[in-house]
Amino acid sequence: MHSYFLYFYLTMDFTKRKDLVFLVLAGFFITNAIVAELIGGKVVEFFGLFKQSVGIILWPVVFLLTDLINEHYGKQGVRKLTYITVGLIAYMFVAISISIAIKTTPGSPVDDQSFKAVFGQGQWIIIGSITAFLISQLVDVYIFWMFRNRTGNKHIWLRATGSTVVSQLIDTFVVQFIAFVIPAKWTLMEFTHNAAWGYLFKLLVALCLIPLIYVGHFAINKFMRVKHEEL
Repeated sequence: MHSYFLYFYLTMDFTKRKDLVFLVLAGFFITNAIVAELIGGKVVEFFGLFKQSVGIILWPVVFLLTDLINEHYGKQGVRKLTYITVGLIAYMFVAISISIAIKTTPGSPVDDQSFKAVFGQGQWIIIGSITAFLISQLVDVYIFWMFRNRTGNKHIWLRATGSTVVSQLIDTFVVQFIAFVIPAKWTLMEFTHNAAWGYLFKLLVALCLIPLIYVGHFAINKFMRVKHEEL
């Protein structure tokens, strides 16, 4: 995975605006995904209605970036970036596991128990996220291009929202089942309740982000000096 990423990096020409934009989008994409994993062990209550990993606040940004990358770099761009991100999350998972196994020295600001409570608690969440992320991203690409092939350059909101509706359904239920039901943190009833509300929350955020998709699309086109397309 690392050698593939190095080859992918070296073959890009960052003096070209299109490659530079991809680098920026990829950087935010990977950073948001990894940070969401790191903070995923903290479960919070939203509006007194449902419980979710606090990482849920960052995943809509990942799917927004997915739509922009889909639009400007095609399905191959999203797939490559998805595989790279999965590899980096897996690498982080291994690094955290090794770090947990190494005993602290006396006087360490963070003791073994506290370190494991913060990072070890998120291990099932990381496993669930990797699985759900990979599946949902590939589904997102498929649905996005199914709409794109029918609508051409028009109706960005339709393909962005349509792909998110399906991919977020898969992502939400798969990750929460693996993260909370398998390790027996939630009952099936709690899982159904929280996952359903979490999915509705993600859909609401996705709808709120539609204007940002247009803003991002316009800004990228302007930066790359592409003629404005009919939206």
